[in-house]
Amino acid sequence: GLCAEGHCLDEGLLAGLDARLAVAAGAPHAGTQLLVLHTLGNHGPSYFRRYPEAFKRFQPACENDDLRQCSQKEIVNAYDNALLYTDHVLASAVARLQAAADRVDTSLIYVSDHGESLGENNLYLHGLPYAIAPAVQTRVPMVMWLSPGLPRAVGLDVACLQRRAGQPAAHDHLFHTVLGLLGVHTALYEPAWDLTSGCR
Repeated sequence: GLCAEGHCLDEGLLAGLDARLAVAAGAPHAGTQLLVLHTLGNHGPSYFRRYPEAFKRFQPACENDDLRQCSQKEIVNAYDNALLYTDHVLASAVARLQAAADRVDTSLIYVSDHGESLGENNLYLHGLPYAIAPAVQTRVPMVMWLSPGLPRAVGLDVACLQRRAGQPAAHDHLFHTVLGLLGVHTALYEPAWDLTSGCR
């Protein structure tokens, strides 16, 4: 029910997550697992294809692949509906991880690959060269959630991480932070790029 007309909704990425968590919790010898969920998120121009009917809260919303056929308000509403759905998908993932927190230590890191222009200065979508791209295309959200047992298991100071969250971060931090959380030892790892390294 999450795929129609060749388009799938991001919630489909969570199918099977509970079973994977149950296996991880029941089989300590399974080792550490890394799941990468590559969402469609709010990728334009087809914002209206990124969320189900139940998330059509902001109206009127653009329901056309050609943004020139819609007003800026309709485009923003469609984008906001898709953002609302992305929040729902992330909240659903965290809820599933929380439900397994008494059996397995988990974390979730979410970061957008780019932002979107929604008509500011008559710009739409994304893809301008970084040097001239507006901040709405280059400044993106990043969320890190940790189950209660994970900080204890890997020796993290949660208060320190909360303070670190108020400082700038970049996509370059993602790779090294994941390596740090997983305890992967490699010459490629740079502690300075691990968002958790100063909090151990």
